[in-house]
Amino acid sequence: MRSKIEPMKQLASSLRHHRELMLNWFAADGELSSGCIEGMNAKAKLAMKKAYGFKSYETIEIALYHQLGKLPEPKITHRFC
Repeated sequence: MRSKIEPMKQLASSLRHHRELMLNWFAADGELSSGCIEGMNAKAKLAMKKAYGFKSYETIEIALYHQLGKLPEPKITHRFC
């Protein structure tokens, strides 16, 4: 915080603000990983990008269910490539 470089001050402030959350990983001895959650979030973002331009929320919701749950697509729906 004593630095005269503003980005360094912002970094120090951010580290102080999130200190407890970062220390939780060390308290768990590395037994927990957020990799599966990050992977699911990436798949959800990709499905929403593919559904861009559809007019209703229900269409995006169907795309998410098919992408994340690998559900079979009914013949009457649009094919999500």
